[in-house]
Amino acid sequence: MKIASVQMISGPEVVPNLATAARWVAEAAEIGARLVALPEYFPLIGATDEARLAARESEGHGPIQDFLAETAMKHGIWLVGGSIPLTARDPRKLLNSCLVFDDHGRQVARYDKIHLFGFTKGAEHYDEAATIEPGEQVVTVNTPVGRVGLAICYDLRFPELFRAMGAVDLLIVPAAFTDTTGRAHWETLLRTRAIENQCYLMASAQGGQHPTGRMTHGNSMIIDPWGEILARMDKGEGVIAAELDAARIAEVRTSLPALKNRKL
Repeated sequence: MKIASVQMISGPEVVPNLATAARWVAEAAEIGARLVALPEYFPLIGATDEARLAARESEGHGPIQDFLAETAMKHGIWLVGGSIPLTARDPRKLLNSCLVFDDHGRQVARYDKIHLFGFTKGAEHYDEAATIEPGEQVVTVNTPVGRVGLAICYDLRFPELFRAMGAVDLLIVPAAFTDTTGRAHWETLLRTRAIENQCYLMASAQGGQHPTGRMTHGNSMIIDPWGEILARMDKGEGVIAAELDAARIAEVRTSLPALKNRKL
């Protein structure tokens, strides 16, 4: 079955970002994708902390979730909504949440980002823990393309999260990797997660210079269970797609039974 990744360069306002996402999802559906993934924070990037908090939605209610549900139903696809801001227990914070909608527009899974990014190098500084409440649950979901494990961006650096998912057919990683860390580690980490879990991996990224001046790494990819890159986009906006082949997963796991050979 065909899967597709959307890459965006989102700005700080929700409405134009939703319009852009709608255009690329429609293109993915037109080329036959059965499951489509959007990038991390596809509805807004670069907004102030106050604006991001104001954009929070309660689960099941709000214009961003309505958009995801209606878009999935309109095109008859499964849609992985990158990540959006949801309300947290702490009223001063938000959850960075990935929602999955089926082809009838029903929400069937939610993953709240567990690992919160922190980075300081020169003038570049990020501290997600200041405004984001971490999630607690590992999440997988059964879809028409197989069993899917969900992670977001910085989660990619923590292999134990992916091991806790058990055997999956596809890992989906929406992201907004910085260009600094992305150039150093992004491809290596993506291919490693696919290889060690012997499954497909689809990363949907933010990719380019945002209106606020922030530069994200892009390089959305679809990778097979042997670590081969099937599709890739460097910077810019667009769609990449590839076929997910269950026989390929079985072939890799049979010839090199690393998952069965695990001792820990």
